[in-house]
Amino acid sequence: MKYYLRRITFYVITLWAAISLNFLIPRLMPGDARTIFVDKLLRKGGEITPAMEKSIDLLFGASDASIWQQYFEYWGKLFQGDLGVSLTKFPAPVTELIGSALPWTLALVGLATIISFILGVGIGAFAGWKRGTAADGIIPGMTLMQSVPYFWLALILISVFSVNLAIFPIIGGYSLRDFPAGPEMTWEFMKSAIYHGTLPAITIVLASVGGWVLGMRNMMVSTLSEDYITTAEAKGLKRSRVFFWYATRNAALPSLAGFGISLGFVVAGSIVMEQVFTYPGIGKLMINAVQDKDFALMQGVFLVITLTVLAANFIMDLIYGFIDPRARANV
Repeated sequence: MKYYLRRITFYVITLWAAISLNFLIPRLMPGDARTIFVDKLLRKGGEITPAMEKSIDLLFGASDASIWQQYFEYWGKLFQGDLGVSLTKFPAPVTELIGSALPWTLALVGLATIISFILGVGIGAFAGWKRGTAADGIIPGMTLMQSVPYFWLALILISVFSVNLAIFPIIGGYSLRDFPAGPEMTWEFMKSAIYHGTLPAITIVLASVGGWVLGMRNMMVSTLSEDYITTAEAKGLKRSRVFFWYATRNAALPSLAGFGISLGFVVAGSIVMEQVFTYPGIGKLMINAVQDKDFALMQGVFLVITLTVLAANFIMDLIYGFIDPRARANV
């Protein structure tokens, strides 16, 4: 119980600090949301009347409010689920924009992360078990794959499979020609989304599987030198049982912790990949928000990413403490 209480306290404090920084950082940057919005209206030839100024103050908060007033108002809006209004997509709420981009990222990056983890851990465990044999010869190739940048691999795949072979589309999450009105819940749309997401998913799997393979292989080699492995083999247990229940299960613990962190970052999307493929996910939304100085959208995206990463780490800490008594003993 002491272990779990300490972890809960740590994450509560971390959450408060993260939200506070999320509030402060945009306000430390030059300019503010209200001024940017007014400037955009003036550049479009609009006229700011006193009534409009009052509406703008209500929307973005009074410009003469103290930092503490803004801070408490920010917390109050958070508890109400209000993340503000986007400047670039005005008057669309930030929650609506994030809600429309989040499923794309979860479906693509989440599924690709799970596939790369399963493949990486499986291949790494087998390579470590068969160390020194031909099966262990894949490690140099995995090292090369791990060092390849996402954007470079994405551009190579686009050049080969989209431009030269014309197998996959170059950009987008679905066919705008077939679905001009936007996403819809039909089987035809699902096929279009899967077709457009295949190449980005392959990019993520190829670029990330090498890290899982190398990490699992090294842990497997280290685990095989432990005394309990020698004891299990001396007892005459089947090699398959030693492989799965004694070696792989214990060697996979660090990878499992890393997988939890990776799942937390799934919400952030693969920023470079989404930008290269013009994929309508959270990563592309965040880049557009930064480029357009859309402070409310930036805060909303950063907040969602922070909450997800913290939640994933918290859940993995609880699971890790449950499956590994040594973590609880070190409190």
